[in-house]
Amino acid sequence: MPKTPSEEQIANVIARPFDESLVVKDPYAQFAQWYDEAGKLSRQPLANAMTLATADRAGIPTARIVLLKQFDQAGFVFFTNYRSRKGAELDENPRAGLLFYWGDLERQIRIDGTIEKVTRAENEEYFATRARRSQIGAHASAQSMPLQSRTDLEQKVKQLEAQFHGKDVPCPPQWGGYRVKPLWFEFWQGRESRLHDRIIYKRVKGEIWKIERLAP
Repeated sequence: MPKTPSEEQIANVIARPFDESLVVKDPYAQFAQWYDEAGKLSRQPLANAMTLATADRAGIPTARIVLLKQFDQAGFVFFTNYRSRKGAELDENPRAGLLFYWGDLERQIRIDGTIEKVTRAENEEYFATRARRSQIGAHASAQSMPLQSRTDLEQKVKQLEAQFHGKDVPCPPQWGGYRVKPLWFEFWQGRESRLHDRIIYKRVKGEIWKIERLAP
């Protein structure tokens, strides 16, 4: 069982200098460093929880918490129902913002970028790793649609459990992943007197990133 991080360990991470001359030049590597430390040191139950912000064609925004499932140089992946409100908005306006916040480490990371669906093969590979009840739930829920009662949802789950008894649960066609392809990162480290460190990476060409400091 992992040890609970001490106050001293957390304080040492917060106090570490964070300057544009010291950051990793690759924003994905910088993210990986902070994400790894959040997983080891943050006392939040889900270090991979992130706010996903989307907007419809008219620019009306919405936000909700989703879970980061994987990331690499290609982008940041989460899974959902493609027919949900977020799915409809991403069809209309394929841009998204992500926000990670680890309050006990006084850190947050903002990511803005374009979005694309992951491949069907990726959907099926990840879906196969989910708990069976979660797989059933993906079939049962018409996410974001009006629901007359919870009883109706529970009855649908029972029907599907009987339908798939003794069988693998297939990945529903309306369920899958999105990949956010970053154009901009901001790494925020809290400091005393609200004189926070804010370092941004802006994509200028290909994999070339411009690093700047912003005023707090």
